[in-house]
This record gives sequence, structure tokens and C-alpha cells, in this order.
Amino acid sequence: MASSAVLLLILMVVAATVHGHTHTPGGTPAALFWEAALPDSPMPESIAHLVQKGTDHSPLQQHHSAAMILPNACLGYSYRIICNSPAQQASSVEGLFFRESDMRVGRTMTVALPAFDPAPFLPRKAAERIPFGNLADALYRFGITPGSQEAARVGETLSACREAPLAGSRKACATSLEGVVLSATRMLATSRPLVAAASALPNSGLPRRTYTVQAIKPLGGGGGGYVACHSRAYPYAVYECHMMEGSSEEAYVVSIRGGSGLPTVDMAAVCHFDTSNWIPAHPAFKILGTHPGGSPVCHFLPYADLMFGVKMADNA
Repeated sequence: MASSAVLLLILMVVAATVHGHTHTPGGTPAALFWEAALPDSPMPESIAHLVQKGTDHSPLQQHHSAAMILPNACLGYSYRIICNSPAQQASSVEGLFFRESDMRVGRTMTVALPAFDPAPFLPRKAAERIPFGNLADALYRFGITPGSQEAARVGETLSACREAPLAGSRKACATSLEGVVLSATRMLATSRPLVAAASALPNSGLPRRTYTVQAIKPLGGGGGGYVACHSRAYPYAVYECHMMEGSSEEAYVVSIRGGSGLPTVDMAAVCHFDTSNWIPAHPAFKILGTHPGGSPVCHFLPYADLMFGVKMADNA
């Protein structure tokens, strides 16, 4: 089923390219691929920015630091890592996590996400020519000093990508936007069309304040499984995608507003109903007052992270 879905996707992309779909952001191959693979989901501005940035300012010619200390370090596939520093464990990610009961129209929650400018996407052909997985080769190719903090971040990303999936889950690392979409397609293994969502916040983040929930929409109409893809520290865009089998997760687009006269922000969010495999020291438990296997843990997706789902309803 998975291989059939991927083959169908590739045929759709070829057909779209032949028929000259050129109104995607920048008309890049990655944008054309996205349009053909996800016709019901316009490419998020954050992703379009990273695609264009990788075309205009290639990481192969310009150095992009991999020494990132970000909230998505707390959203790792295995949920066995904590964060990048003890001080970050609760204070700087407090505005990322929330309770499922907070996700009601009219309810308020404190939200804050820091500024984040992730590495740009390499064109797929360039990414496929670069060996991925060898730390020494990566440090040499991108001029990173061995033993530096940046080298440590690159090593952590390579280790995370080599890590075996947990029981009842699927995972993959992708080094191009096309690879991200294909990874989600393989994991979801369905003939139904896919939809995608990303948080529509700017890369300057969201200021800490009280936000009111304006609307909630299940991704794809609800059900069908979800794949979350998080950007990782590397000189060019590397995404770690993961999926829990069964019904232990639900994904949403949650519209929030920080006050009268302020714009509404559409945020991609996911709720985890089974946290029994998470480490007890994970900061979400301290922030929300729960524990592994306790009440659901929900969180927003940081800038340029992606969530994929199956389109289950015509109006989704």
C-alpha cells in the first residue's frame, strides 16, 4: 500500500510538471512537487521562504549555523530527550505546551514562541548528491570546527536519525522538501489525498501574552493518522518525521488571537493521548502538572515545522 501511494504521488508530480503548473512560489522544482502532491494545501509561507532561500543562498556556498537551541528540541521523535539546557526545560517552552481542555473556542491560554530562522532547503538533486550520516564528512564539507557546539548539534541530529523507531511507530529523516512529503506519504500509506499544515506565525515568533481560541479545525477532517515533521540542527534543512500508529494522536489547526485589534494566527497543533513512553523529566509534565501515561499533552508546532494528515472529509 505504501509503495503504491508513493508511485501514485510520483506520477502525479510528473504529470503536473509536463502540463506546466508554474504558479507556485518561485516556480522551483520543490514548489511544483508540493503543488502536485498536495493540491488541497497551499505551501505555507514559512516553507516557501526556506525553499527560495535555499535556491538564492545555497548552504553549499554560504554557511548556515547548525547551533540551534529551540523549542523543537523538546519535540523529538522519541520524547526521551529533554531540551538543550536545564534552563530551557520549562521557562522558555512554557508557552508551547497546553492542555487538551484549553482547546475550546473562547478559552484563553498563555502562548509564546521564540524567533527562529531554520536552515534553508537544498534543491532535491543537490541534497541527494551529499552523503548524509557521516559526522566527520559533514563537519569537513561545511567547515564546522570539530568539538564545537555546532558540531555537537550536527552529531545529535545524525544520532537522532539513526535511532530505531519506538514500538508502534514509524520515523524517517529527510534532506529535501520532496523527501519530507514522500516520507509522510509512505508512513500514511493511503490512496486518499494528503493535507498539510504549518503554524502561520512569523519567524520572529509570538510574544508571550494571553491568547483567546477563536476556532479549532481537525486536520484533514479528523482521523486517518498524522505525521509530524520537525526541523533539526544541520547546515541545510533536515526534517525528522514521525508517526504513532493507532489513535494516540490528533492534529488540529487552532486559530488564536492575542487581543482586540490584533490579527488571528492559525497554529498547527497536535495532542498526544499516550505519553507512557516519554521520559518523566520531560518539561511538558512539569508545565502541565501531569506525568507519563497521564492526561494528554498538546503543543503548537514551531515555525516551519509541518504536520501531514489524510483528507477524510470533503470540507476539510
